[in-house]
Amino acid sequence: MPLPFSSIPAGAAMPDITLQAFMAQLTIGLIGGCFYALLSMGLAIIFGLLNIINFTHGAQFMMAAFLAWIGLTQIGPWLGYPDFQVSFWVALVLAPLCVAVFGMAIERLLLARLYHLDHLYGLLLTFGVALVMEGGFRYAFGVSGQGYEPPEILQGPVDVGFMLLPKYRIFVVVASLLICFGTWFLFERTKLGAYLRAGTENPRLLQAFGINVPVMITLTYGFGVALAGIAGVLAAPIMQVTPLMGGNLLNIVFAVVVIGGLGSILGSMLTGLALGLIEGLTKVVYPEASTVVVFVIMALALLVRPAGLFGRDV
Repeated sequence: MPLPFSSIPAGAAMPDITLQAFMAQLTIGLIGGCFYALLSMGLAIIFGLLNIINFTHGAQFMMAAFLAWIGLTQIGPWLGYPDFQVSFWVALVLAPLCVAVFGMAIERLLLARLYHLDHLYGLLLTFGVALVMEGGFRYAFGVSGQGYEPPEILQGPVDVGFMLLPKYRIFVVVASLLICFGTWFLFERTKLGAYLRAGTENPRLLQAFGINVPVMITLTYGFGVALAGIAGVLAAPIMQVTPLMGGNLLNIVFAVVVIGGLGSILGSMLTGLALGLIEGLTKVVYPEASTVVVFVIMALALLVRPAGLFGRDV
């Protein structure tokens, strides 16, 4: 699947490589890698701490983008106030929260009943929920893409020397890196993260210390899907908002998680960023290979380290 943020279509003739084109495509690849990192970190948290293969992740990414679009373009007419809009900054907070609440409801009502069963049951359940979500949005809004304008303060380009880079894309890179680093620090370097890891290894012992493990699990799942929601809102001004936007990314995001190591938060972050850059570079050097380069890397990585580059060998 081609990188959805790229300016060079897959299958195009080999372009003349200039420094400007090379750096521009690497920049576009970095933006794609930021979305891969955010999505794959959410998947890694959910699998690493809860042992759930969350196939609804792409649909939750799509749901957040649609909530932002609805808030900007639809909510005013629905309420009878045509000029009322939910700004991008408000949507960046509210949409992930709504997605998190929806995800926590799924975890409590459905997934919590499957923890004692094989992982396959959770995978099939989340896959079915994702299909229902995509079908619902497709029925309500159709399959054509919807446009979403970035906030006025982030419109326009910035001269970075080798190219004119849109302000919004700079914001996406900076915000994504800060969120990724903050998430890694929270789970790997704080007492809360230690509690979460202990809850997956010995929940009865942790509960004996007075910690409500089921609530902690639900909140962890909500945090994981909230990362998908943040990525969805950030992606709305760059990608077309469509019911299929999450499904198109999910294959690559799962490959990122596998390469980085199932459950490795640091591995997902670094691998997502690296694969975005590699995919962007492949668009310049050999566009035809851009649709498969991630999966070739995944195959090679698994041959060398079956547990993933940052995963723990069993």
